[in-house]
Amino acid sequence: MESNISTTEKVKIDSDSIYATGRRKRSIAKVWLRKGSGKIIVNGKNLDNYFKRDTYQMQILRPFEIINQSSDYDVNCKVVGGGLTGQAGALVHGISKALVQLNSELKSALKKEKLTTRDSRSVERKKPGRAKARRSYQFSKR
Repeated sequence: MESNISTTEKVKIDSDSIYATGRRKRSIAKVWLRKGSGKIIVNGKNLDNYFKRDTYQMQILRPFEIINQSSDYDVNCKVVGGGLTGQAGALVHGISKALVQLNSELKSALKKEKLTTRDSRSVERKKPGRAKARRSYQFSKR
């Protein structure tokens, strides 16, 4: 009877955790960060079970590698919306914001790598009279 429990109740929140929200495209990541052993839980699953591609895993671990503390923090997060690429980007943004809240001296290193700023790029809308956003229909001479 797990379906009766809401998803917010499944996420374990401690009082010593730092909370931050990260966004990318249509994805929103709610991140709780605390001192620990380097465990990352995404929507109740381990990082390597949720994000199977190595590129996503490397992208998510990047903020910890920049500050040279890859196994000092535990991350518990809930990610909703978008696809895996957007979710990974939202998670990186949330982790970076939480690290800056925890220690403001890390801000310059993370800002230099552009991890604390929201990536505002999104899909361009389709225009009328065009096949896609910019692509025209094929021209026929005859």
